[in-house]
Amino acid sequence: MIDDNKFRQISRKTWYRWSFYINIVLFFIVAISVLFLILDAYAAGKIALSGGGDTLSQAWLCIARDIGFLAVALALVFFQFFRNLLTIMRRSL
Repeated sequence: MIDDNKFRQISRKTWYRWSFYINIVLFFIVAISVLFLILDAYAAGKIALSGGGDTLSQAWLCIARDIGFLAVALALVFFQFFRNLLTIMRRSL
């Protein structure tokens, strides 16, 4: 079992530091996903022009994979953004 007291004893500074590191990792995931999305879309376009059937299906699966990673990473970024915005609003009211 996980000791809940350990989580309660972590200071705000530590939580902010971890949040910062998580945001940096999410930024890199978004950047890499966009890069792979561009490369895979370009490759799919070249395959479509050459008339590849089954290879084009594989290219579309790669594009769907890239969009999936991008969607999850952006959802986590927006979740943290709105959570931090709510925290700021609570403190200022």
